[in-house]
Amino acid sequence: MALRLKISNVLSLQVFQILRFAAFTVVDVFFAKSHLTVKEMGDWHLMLFITSGISFFWISGIIQSLIPLFNNNSSFKSTDRPRLVKSPELFNAFILLTVFSTIFTILILLFGHFGFKSSSVGQIPYHNLLALYFFFNCPGALIEYIYLLKNKPYHIFYFGIISFVLILLVVCVPVLLGYNIIFSIWGLIIFTILRYLFLIFLLLKYSRIQFSWSFMKSHMKLGYPIILSALLSGSTQYIDGALASFAVGTERFAVFRVGTVELPMVNQLANGLSNAMLVGFATVEKMKLTLVEIKRKSLRLMHYLFPLSIIVMIFSRWIFNTMYNENFNRSADIFMVYQLIIISRLIFPHTILIGLKKTKVLLNISIISIILNIALSLLFISSYGLVGLALGTVSVLVLEKIFLILYNYYKLGIKPTEYIPMKWYLFYSSMIILVFVLIDHRIIKIY
Repeated sequence: MALRLKISNVLSLQVFQILRFAAFTVVDVFFAKSHLTVKEMGDWHLMLFITSGISFFWISGIIQSLIPLFNNNSSFKSTDRPRLVKSPELFNAFILLTVFSTIFTILILLFGHFGFKSSSVGQIPYHNLLALYFFFNCPGALIEYIYLLKNKPYHIFYFGIISFVLILLVVCVPVLLGYNIIFSIWGLIIFTILRYLFLIFLLLKYSRIQFSWSFMKSHMKLGYPIILSALLSGSTQYIDGALASFAVGTERFAVFRVGTVELPMVNQLANGLSNAMLVGFATVEKMKLTLVEIKRKSLRLMHYLFPLSIIVMIFSRWIFNTMYNENFNRSADIFMVYQLIIISRLIFPHTILIGLKKTKVLLNISIISIILNIALSLLFISSYGLVGLALGTVSVLVLEKIFLILYNYYKLGIKPTEYIPMKWYLFYSSMIILVFVLIDHRIIKIY
């Protein structure tokens, strides 16, 4: 009973995000210590990179715009709903996800057959299997948000645990038995199909099958700026990955990708908090309480995650020597730079804009950010190589949040101190930058 009292929607969604990240991190470590070659690991990472790179933006846009519209739109009024309150919004969101998934699956097949044939560096590995995985994987992202919108935090929690265990089993067991990477890919596809079938079950249980073109238009009107904004701002990392892939080849691409991870939990906890808070902007009164809640919960994350990031930064070399083999020593330098991304993760001006349905602002600022990202990537890669790509990503993500904070203050009249624990935030940000500079100048030794 005590456990049930402590699990909220925010916590359960954060735990789910952590478990999903942890599953693939454990897989990476297991693969690095297995009989698989660096080339096979490179193919695995490139498959996941392509899947994430061509889906993260529209999945984020569709789901994040669904949350403010859920039970709060003109297409489906409360008086039109059946007594059991099955939600037609969920069914229409599923249709949108399926349409986008189908379009990009076709593109994968077309590019796999006709594209990149002249370059072995840019060739898509196992494109037919990638297309199969992609089609079933993308709509499955709706599952945890069905539970969130239906206020079922324990279901999110247990679903995350079950998914974590299943992914490890279906991906790692084939390699443990001595098979090559293609059997692990098939294991991941089987898991994704099972998850898709479970999604259909949830839709039959919680949604009303009622297509509404009116709702679709409202959904996309609110969602398309988020989609384009996520594409532009989120592409900072994918631009780096693309440059790394074409500049250094598949094997060194794996080295780069292994290093481009933040402290486990930072992005997952931040995204979980942000998405869970989106339901709190329906009225002015609720918004004021939500801002206070964001400030309180983000401070709690800062107290835990900033000190932990600093420690991880100091011991990054030792961590990579322990977790991986000597082929991935260079990944430690990239990993250290990526710890600075925490400065942008633990503030939430974007959550306010999405909650207030002012999504076009995100798009405009993202356009500015992508221009800066391209300029900084070209500048830093010439001077610092792969590490420079990571520095460019960090710089752009921080600048983007600064732009959003300024907009909220000058245009909406929402002070940063209303949702950011400013004194603690500036203290922790200064400390982690100081430690980075000390390590970079060899004043602090990386073990």
